[in-house]
Amino acid sequence: MKNIAITSIIFMGLLTMGCNDKPNSELGHNEESTAAENMKGEEGAHSEGGENHEEEEGVVVLTNDQIETIGLETKILEKRNLGNNIKVTGRLELFPQDKANISPFMGGNVRSIKVIEGDKVRKGEVLAYLEHPDIISMQQEYQEKNDELVFLKQDFERKKTLFDKGVSSGKEFQMAQSKFRSTSSSVNGLKAKLRLLGINTSKVEEGEIYSAIPITTPISGYVDEVMVSLGDYVAPQSKMFAVSDNSKIHLDLKVYEKDIPKVKVGQKIIFTVASKPDELLTAEVHSVGKTFEEDPKALHVHADIDNKNGDLLPGMYVEGRITEGEKSGYAVTEEAIVKEAEQSYIFILEEDGETEGNRTKFKRIPVSTGINDLGFVEINIPTEMAKNIKVVTVGAYTLSSEMVKGELEHGH
Repeated sequence: MKNIAITSIIFMGLLTMGCNDKPNSELGHNEESTAAENMKGEEGAHSEGGENHEEEEGVVVLTNDQIETIGLETKILEKRNLGNNIKVTGRLELFPQDKANISPFMGGNVRSIKVIEGDKVRKGEVLAYLEHPDIISMQQEYQEKNDELVFLKQDFERKKTLFDKGVSSGKEFQMAQSKFRSTSSSVNGLKAKLRLLGINTSKVEEGEIYSAIPITTPISGYVDEVMVSLGDYVAPQSKMFAVSDNSKIHLDLKVYEKDIPKVKVGQKIIFTVASKPDELLTAEVHSVGKTFEEDPKALHVHADIDNKNGDLLPGMYVEGRITEGEKSGYAVTEEAIVKEAEQSYIFILEEDGETEGNRTKFKRIPVSTGINDLGFVEINIPTEMAKNIKVVTVGAYTLSSEMVKGELEHGH
């Protein structure tokens, strides 16, 4: 028994010596493994309290503060009419009859101005008053000629009666007739001038004299320009005001030679303006020009639009398409598409929305794209999946960067 005990003690001693004789490199490896495990534990702890560390593949988690900082925007996926089309550019314009440059028929000084730029006015509304001594002189002359005409008419009728009875000579009758007709012509001319100036001739005939003439607008619309000040002398035909009726604004588009056979009256036009880049507006081809512009060689196409609200203004630049044939499909803005190699992706808001700690999940899903039309891209996505999903329309590339960053961190 004593021999067995001694043998066991020797064997255990050898084992202990073998353990102590392991190489330093192997010991270093064990120490590194322990440190790595500690770091991993720390990273795990950080991940639990972190802001954007995703736990699922293709998912980015952000806090509300991060979403606000990035400027992230989402929108429910919608269907749009997309299709083959003729791309066109142009401007919003008014037909000549829907804008007016207002000037006086006779010169005068500005006594009063009744409007400012931007005011809405009705046809016939007074914009300003002009005064000048010649205005008064014209009315006085009209009164005198009109009174004289009453006498000459009576004299003409009396001498005509006498001439018809053979009592008066033909010479006296002809002189009375000539004077009556000449004065009548002068009175009618003065009357027409006064009416053109906006003066009530019936009141003038009764003895009233107006010291100023009204300057009125020939159309309803908005005052675009006021080019006079109080006291200014305005010469005849000098521009005083500009008024436009923007409710009758239309599209003036250029269609190039190769596309002309495809354009017909009545075709639908979809267009956008810089002030409303995300809003698709509609118009209808009203007429197609018959004269080419040489540089570039193109025809003008006019299209009617609805501008009851007056939001669209003459001179705005327009990008659009004349629809040849179209189809309805799900579409997102170009900014919502993220490309990696040959694959396209969009980010959607996860159904569970916010997670604990006011953090929100965004999931990246692959899509195939179709027609690109006016800044919108058709995406093919299962109908059942597309119902009520919210797509990231602004900030998709930032989310993609966050995902790559997260994957790199996982790799370490």
